[in-house]
Amino acid sequence: MATAVCNFSALQKQRSPLPSVILCRKKDKESKSPYKVIEITPPPKNLGTRCFPPNLQCGESVTIEGQPYTISAVTHRYQLRRGKYEPSERRLDVLSTGRYILNMYLESLLHQT
Repeated sequence: MATAVCNFSALQKQRSPLPSVILCRKKDKESKSPYKVIEITPPPKNLGTRCFPPNLQCGESVTIEGQPYTISAVTHRYQLRRGKYEPSERRLDVLSTGRYILNMYLESLLHQT
């Protein structure tokens, strides 16, 4: 499993009514993309916007503020603007690594019965 460490992101304010744009710093010549990170354990908890590599997949491990999390879902949303679909949001649904392993164990018990 790959481990990604979160970076601080810079906010750039725009004068138009559009929301702020989040820019990620480039480090080690690796492109980074901003993701909205949500821990999906009830109740859902917003972990903020973090920069990660654009090729994240389900099951990968990431570290946010010193805590290990496992990616449960990656969502890319698009919005139709001027006749073209443009990316509007990237979202990561994560679970704490312990909870993710527990869920996998409980699912395997369910399939055995």
